[in-house]
Amino acid sequence: MSNLKVKTILVSQPEPKVENSPYFELQNKLKVKVDFRTFIHVEGVPAKEVRAQKIDLKNFTAIILTSRNSVDHFFRVAEEMRYKVPEDMKYFCQSEAVAFYLQRYVVYRKRKIYVGQKDFIDLAPLIKKYKDEKFLLPASDQLNYDIPQTLDNLKVSWTPAIFYRTIMSDLSDLKDVYYDILAFFSPTGIKSLFKNFPDFKQNNTRIAVFGTTTQKEALDSGLRVDIMAPTPGTPSMTGALEKYILEVNKGK
Repeated sequence: MSNLKVKTILVSQPEPKVENSPYFELQNKLKVKVDFRTFIHVEGVPAKEVRAQKIDLKNFTAIILTSRNSVDHFFRVAEEMRYKVPEDMKYFCQSEAVAFYLQRYVVYRKRKIYVGQKDFIDLAPLIKKYKDEKFLLPASDQLNYDIPQTLDNLKVSWTPAIFYRTIMSDLSDLKDVYYDILAFFSPTGIKSLFKNFPDFKQNNTRIAVFGTTTQKEALDSGLRVDIMAPTPGTPSMTGALEKYILEVNKGK
């Protein structure tokens, strides 16, 4: 672990659109510079390609939504296919944030919406309760391995479909830019770092990761992980960053 003072952070996500983002609070409170840059972006798969996966939306009675992207792209494909989503469609949302986002497309009180806590496994009891439904999982080409495993164990009728793809962004303009901390949120973000900069040497750069799959990818890529979230004491990335920065910047 490097004990050098932290002055700059690059967060591998889009810049928050809200003024009261915890990242802006962190920047003001600790007098550090926080920049944002997406290391990966999402591209929708055309309805024609979804059809080629032998997906007919009218064959399903329930949709499993794991992220905001899955919400957006399910309704985009439905529109492209001129499929009117029935009012009695059941929605199983991985988290409250996903369920809240769903309100952009459906009138909440009229719909059958079931919400997990945070991790996909939290949805299992709800899905099991409705095991006779025909479930569609609109997802990306980078599906977390625990999702198929969980659904197979439940012995329910479910079909995965690629509705969008995760693409590595071009970061060539960052070639000569140095940051004290790089913050990552997905294994693909780490892959994007090495795709853009195959000769990347960590040296004094601190690596912050969110989630165990991101941590594993970082370690497998030979990186040293200095900051980990979530942990019992720091459930958010901003909390973990603040704790670390307070420690290393103390008295400097």
